[in-house]
Amino acid sequence: MDTLLAALIMGVVQGLTEFLPVSSSGHLIIVPYLLGPYLPGMRDPFITSLAFSVMLHIGTLVALLLYFAGDWRRLIPAFLATLRDRSLRGDPERRLASLLAVATVPALVIGFLLHDLEDVLREQVGLVAVMLVVGGAILWLAERSGSRSKLALDLPVVTAFGIGIAQAFALIPGISRSGISISAGLFAGLRREEAARFSFLMATPITAAAAAYETLQVVRGGVAGVEAGPLALGLATSFLFGILAISVLLRFLRTRSTDIFVAYRVILAAVVLVVWLG
Repeated sequence: MDTLLAALIMGVVQGLTEFLPVSSSGHLIIVPYLLGPYLPGMRDPFITSLAFSVMLHIGTLVALLLYFAGDWRRLIPAFLATLRDRSLRGDPERRLASLLAVATVPALVIGFLLHDLEDVLREQVGLVAVMLVVGGAILWLAERSGSRSKLALDLPVVTAFGIGIAQAFALIPGISRSGISISAGLFAGLRREEAARFSFLMATPITAAAAAYETLQVVRGGVAGVEAGPLALGLATSFLFGILAISVLLRFLRTRSTDIFVAYRVILAAVVLVVWLG
């Protein structure tokens, strides 16, 4: 029962924080750290295993693919047509697909080269707290620096590439992939909702690549000790709460700023530092 409860909690945490600008990797470190002394299931070897992590990420990947299925049905053929014709032909779908492709490249390359660094940083609770504040400060500045008037289609190619580079910093737990890429979009002048939408579309191939890599690691290492109940529960909850987080955030950003997430990050960092130093 403790393991099922832990799986439920971790699925909810992954689903929500993968898309809200608060750092999913940071929360997946912090939550077991804070709850472990009170909920033994949080320290269960399966809950902390790579196999369970893979399921959580597959759940949020499916959430992304389902929520933006209509976009991808247009963007993938548009991108293939661009490669075939070597021309955008003034087509907004081709332009957006090309911008997303450009933005994806640096995160894929840097993520591949430095993936082992992320594993080293996973146990650094103090670093996570500091990065929560750093990421919050960047988001706070972005809110006050951008014009919030542009669409993603207005982005120059070099700016899209820059947003992709910014996304790569999410390898550091506590920074947040959505947080740093939304911040970069805001700095570039995008509307809040447009920055979030571009961030989510850009994250889809990155998340798919990461899930594929982690799945390969699991297969190579064997799958002994898999617990079907917690596995299914983690997958289902990360998917359901991922869909919820995407929908709520996009609606929220139409009329409100990201300051509530900045405040949350700072408060959580303070709590973690008090516990860590205590």
